[in-house]
Amino acid sequence: MNKRITHIFLSHGMESGPGGTKIQALKALAESFEDVRAHAIDHRSTKDPATRLTQMQDAIAASGADPCNIILAGSSMGGWVCAQTSEQTPVLGCFLLAPALAMEGYPQSSPRIQAKHVQIIHGWDDDVVPPMPVIELARKQALPTLLLPDGHRLANSLERITKEFRAFLSRAGIQ
Repeated sequence: MNKRITHIFLSHGMESGPGGTKIQALKALAESFEDVRAHAIDHRSTKDPATRLTQMQDAIAASGADPCNIILAGSSMGGWVCAQTSEQTPVLGCFLLAPALAMEGYPQSSPRIQAKHVQIIHGWDDDVVPPMPVIELARKQALPTLLLPDGHRLANSLERITKEFRAFLSRAGIQ
């Protein structure tokens, strides 16, 4: 019997990288599951959202993964990349940390997130991506949103984020 492989694509924020604390914590957790392949996309060559979106699409295409078996996880601009990717190709899941939604200068800043499972986590004290536009987008799309007493980097919430990611993966059928 063929096992279903779930591919998890992780997208970092504008000033971070694939080795950043949150991305590495999520990647390590994902890799603890037997039938998961985690891909931390390296977007450091550009700060352009559209180029990063193309990088994500290229990584997905190169993996040969079926969208039904793809989970996208991203932080800040990486959250925008994941949300926008899901609008263009519906996926199994989107796990978004302080996603850069409703941001000036971003193409299509309020994408329709199309994933079977969605979780948004945002900090109440985020001074980079204000929480209210994200909350409004989540309300309009009826998306689960967790607000934490933290800032944009969610630096004080890593343990909670990994706990939420584990629960999210479980809801998506990852065991």
